[in-house]
Order: sequence, then C-alpha cells, then structure tokens
Amino acid sequence: MVRTIICGIKDSGSNPFICLREVNLGRLKWLFCNQFTMVQIHYFALMFFFSPLEQFSINKLLSITIFCFDFSITNSTVLVVFSSVFAFLFFTLSCANAKIIPGGWQSIAEFIYEFIYFNVLSENVKKNGSLYFPMLFTIFTFILFCNMLGMIPYSFTVTSHIVVTLGLAMMAFLAINIIGIKTHGFHMLSLFLPSGAPIALAPLLVMIELVSYSFRVISLALRLFANMMSGHCLLKILAGFAWTMLSSGGILTILHLLPLIVIFAIVGLELSIGFLQAYVFTVLLCIYLNDAISLH
Repeated sequence: MVRTIICGIKDSGSNPFICLREVNLGRLKWLFCNQFTMVQIHYFALMFFFSPLEQFSINKLLSITIFCFDFSITNSTVLVVFSSVFAFLFFTLSCANAKIIPGGWQSIAEFIYEFIYFNVLSENVKKNGSLYFPMLFTIFTFILFCNMLGMIPYSFTVTSHIVVTLGLAMMAFLAINIIGIKTHGFHMLSLFLPSGAPIALAPLLVMIELVSYSFRVISLALRLFANMMSGHCLLKILAGFAWTMLSSGGILTILHLLPLIVIFAIVGLELSIGFLQAYVFTVLLCIYLNDAISLH
C-alpha cells in the first residue's frame, strides 16, 4: 500500500506535498505500524517456537502474589512436586510387600538403595557415613527422577535451570558446613591451611583454599545444569533438522531417517547422562562431606 501511494505520487507529476495532503496519513500510519508490528510478532513467535531454548521457558500456571513477593505456581513447580511425589510413591509401593526374592520394581528400588550406600557413601565417607545416608539418598533420587521425567516429550527438565541446581547445591553445601562445624567447632578452619605449610605463606594459602572451597558450590551447580541443558538442546536441534528434511520433499524425505536414528541414540545417551549426573553430584557431595568430617 505504501509503495502504491509513492508510485502514484511519482507518476502524477504534481507537487508531492499536495498529494500527501490528499492521503489519509492517519490511516496510512495505522496500517503501516500494525503491519510492521504483526510481522515482528510472527517473526519472533516463529523464532521462539523453533528455538531449542523454548523448552526451558518457565510459564506461570497460577499467579500468586503476597505483598511484593511472587509465589506463583509454574511448570517448574509442578515438575518439582511431581518428581518428589513420584519418587516417594515409587519406593513406597515397590517395597510395600517386600519379598525375600524381589520382583521387578523391588529389585530396582533395592539396586538404587544398595548402589548409594555401598558404591557411593561407603567408599567416599570413611567416618560415620551411615548417619548421612538419608540426606544423600534423597538428593540422588530427587535429581535422578527430575532428569528422567524431563526426558518425557512436552515435559520440563527442572535441573536444566541454574537457579534450581544452584539452590540445591547451596542447601547441600550449607548442611555439610553445619555438620563440619558441629563436629569440629572452629577447628574446621584448619581445612583452609594445609598442615606443614610455612607461616609466611599462610595468608596466600588461606585465600586460595577459601576461593577453591567456595567454588565447589558453583562447580556442582554448573556441571548438572550445563549437561542437562546441552543434551536437551542437541535433541531439539536434531529433531528440527529431521523435520525440515522431511518437509522439504524429494530425496530429503528418505535422508531424514539419518538424523532420526541419531536422535534415538542420543535419547539413550541422555538417559544414561541423567543417571550419571545424579551419581556425580552425590559422589562430590560425599567427598566434600568427608573433608568436613575428617578435615583432609
């Protein structure tokens, strides 16, 4: 429409200012702005829909505001509650009628229990490790079920958000420090100064050890967050690539099976990574707990 008016002005041979006065500039401005806005909306909507980061968006399901604090229920909240309830029901129901010769679900529950106790806790915490088994078992199962449920299509991966993994790491690390202070008192500060170190280097060594000790929380959170987010992004990119090849027609309709096969292989890899990341997170917590208890 704008192009037609400009061409008419050029072809008329008359004064362009007179022609412009004859045009309804208000309507022209309204049409132009609305058409431009609609193009922008459609562009960003398509970019957001096909973006691999779209799956990580947090959407409000129920808005709750108390004073200036936002307690809204989101899709992340629902998946956190659902993962916790699902894990609780799984272990409760699978072991409700426990038998000497376990069935399928009981075998899985016993495997997870024995794996955490013997392969994770007993090998990394040498002193009174069984006292802290409930905490470590709860953290492992929570991360594991969040990772596994996040693999369901149109679900939500809670551990793909840094705020969740950082909050979980901070709470666990705070609990470990409380255990260390309760066990050793202020003698726990000797953890920041290696035995036999020269007194002259004490300020520098304490600073280095303190920074290294503090970054344990960040490394715990970033490792879990980055692995889960990158894997899901890769799946979304490959799925979009396969769909584009399928919709293009021709020989690409057949060739789209190649990325589709890769997707199935990566799904299996992501399931193993979900278990592995829960294992690594718990093992590192055990190592940090052993340092706080044994002071080395």
